[in-house]
Amino acid sequence: MKKAYSAKVKNTQLPIVVEQDEDGFYVVECPVFRGCYTQGKTLDEALRNIREVIELILEEKENQQTLKSYRPREVGFHTITL
Repeated sequence: MKKAYSAKVKNTQLPIVVEQDEDGFYVVECPVFRGCYTQGKTLDEALRNIREVIELILEEKENQQTLKSYRPREVGFHTITL
């Protein structure tokens, strides 16, 4: 990510979803950006990986615009049973 843009996004909070799959890997997704997901053997590794993926995604102008316009009033996580 370019230094000028990385300074603008410092301390920006983004929602992520973390799930542990059947093999024990942690799968992490940032729903703000299309296709923004990764995994890790440990939770710490998965969180490091998603930060790296977000940095790469933010090299694209479209994603910079998405982030610029992202202003949620509330973020929640809910589950339902089927």
